[in-house]
Parts: sequence; structure tokens; C-alpha cells
Amino acid sequence: MRRFLFIYAYLLFGAIIQGLSMSLFLFPHSIPSGGGAGIAILLNHWFGISLGFALWLANIFFLFFALNYFGFTWTVRTILAVATTSTTVTILSAKLPLPHIHILFDIVAGSIFFGIGVGILIRVGASSGGMAIPAVMIASYKKWTPGKVMMVINFCIFVLTSLVIDYKIVIYAIICQFISTNMIDMIYNLQIQKVKVLSPHWRKK
Repeated sequence: MRRFLFIYAYLLFGAIIQGLSMSLFLFPHSIPSGGGAGIAILLNHWFGISLGFALWLANIFFLFFALNYFGFTWTVRTILAVATTSTTVTILSAKLPLPHIHILFDIVAGSIFFGIGVGILIRVGASSGGMAIPAVMIASYKKWTPGKVMMVINFCIFVLTSLVIDYKIVIYAIICQFISTNMIDMIYNLQIQKVKVLSPHWRKK
């Protein structure tokens, strides 16, 4: 029971940090923190959908994918993480004025907090949703670090977002990914006991 509470307390903590990084630092500049966030920004831009709900839409397909590959427990944890992050983004985006010191400060601060949040989620056997799901699968199969895999997968979505909204976004997004993926790898590789990331139901396709 104690281990159960520990896992879900850290899961909620990581998801809230991720939501804070998006809503306070990155989304106000239309900077995608990852592939799923990039899709959410595009949905918001094209259809006027709220960013919190757009995050849900961007994750639905990958959550079904996760259930098939990673099993029930891992998927439930990821759904909880996505729900917490989306709720955090929705509340903060709607309720709080968001003053910004400087775009570079927001990128660095947002990237650091985002990387910490995602790193915590991966360590407790969940993910941030979106492209983190195939990234964790590929990383586990190839024995690569999840952060580097995420950076490669997300690059194409960043390019599309920059073409649709602003070409500068791809530059900002790459900076964000460089910082956040290194933070993810740092948290992931900390020399403390890890919770097993993949369930026994995971299999190679």
C-alpha cells in the first residue's frame, strides 16, 4: 500500500510539473514541448480548441497503442498523467494572467521543469503521453535513452508547427527539446531504485 501511494503521489507531482511548464512558460509562445503538445497547438490554431482538450485529443490514439503494447497498469498511469497535465493546463490557461520575463527565460525554465516532470513520470512507470509512448517503447527495445528518442520523433512535428504558425518555433522547440531531453535522461539515470517502466504485457511487434 505504501509503495502504491508513493508511485501515484510522484505520478501526480510529475504530471502537475509538466502542466505548469506548458501553461506558464511554453504554450503562451506556441512552443511545443513535444510531439503531442505540437499537435495540440496545431489543433488550437486550426480549430480554436482549448489547449487542455487538444492535449487529450492528441493522446487518444497513443493511449490505445499503449494499452496494446504496455498493458493495463502502465496505460492507466499514463491516462492519469495525461488527465492531470491537461487539467493543469486548462485551469492555468483560463484563470491566471501569465506575465513573461523574456522568451528565452521562458524556454529555459519551461524546458527544465518539463524535463523534470516527464523524467519523474517515466521512472514511476508511466509516460507523459503523446510521442513519449512510442519513444519509451523504442528506447526499451533498442536500449537507448528515452529523451534522445523523443527528440528525433518530435522533430518532424516541430517543423510542421513552425511552417503553420511561425518559422521561429522550430528553433525554440529544438532548444526546448535539447534542454528537456537532457533533464529527462538525468532524472531517468539517477542512481536510485527505479520502478519498472514496462509491464510484463509488453512485447515486440
